[in-house]
Amino acid sequence: MIDLERHGDIFTLTMNDGENRWNTTFVRAFSDALDTVEASDGPAALVTTAASDKFFSNGLDLEWRKSEGPHRGGDRSVFGEEFMALMGRLITFPMPTVCAINGHAFGAGFMAALCHDVRMMRSDRGFICANEMQLGMIIPPPELALFRHKIPMNAFFETVQLARRWTGPDALAAGIVQQVASRETLLETAVERATELAPLGANRKVYGAQKESMYGENAALNNPHGPAYMLRHSAQYRH
Repeated sequence: MIDLERHGDIFTLTMNDGENRWNTTFVRAFSDALDTVEASDGPAALVTTAASDKFFSNGLDLEWRKSEGPHRGGDRSVFGEEFMALMGRLITFPMPTVCAINGHAFGAGFMAALCHDVRMMRSDRGFICANEMQLGMIIPPPELALFRHKIPMNAFFETVQLARRWTGPDALAAGIVQQVASRETLLETAVERATELAPLGANRKVYGAQKESMYGENAALNNPHGPAYMLRHSAQYRH
């Protein structure tokens, strides 16, 4: 479901569950991997990618949500708060994070990508999209705050209201991702960038505190609170 490897200063977290749809079991496996990464010492950076060439993450596990009874996806009742809290953790993770979006990233998968410090996409294939409008869902305020902080204003409305599907080159031009690369070179490019940034992760306290200042409680960029605080306390923002 989640594979984690370390080579030198770089941890590579690979989502390996088909379309990598989010359910409670998947959230907890992802969180366990972050526990391992965060327990390390010294310079470090995290690269997140997927095993599938087609899907980085195809969003919420809708089949699980609609099903009844026991399911490999786990406890349905706790998913919302646990997923949002995980995104709040990821956006303030105390080391550099690079996301190699090697396939489609929709909904919750797009959120996970946005929570990384640096995002890269394939130049030849794959869309990123907040598809809540297409699913007849209103985007919760914590998620909306995440999009507003991570997406330039000229692309924000198209993303959240018009459910635009962004290709790699279009997302790069809009400032949603920082780089594009071919399928063959995407992961290598992400690791190279993570290696450049890894020294910043040596001082976890400072690196994490700076993110908290931007995205946490009483956030400098969005008083009174930023998206990390809102994601961690999503129950306060229910419609």
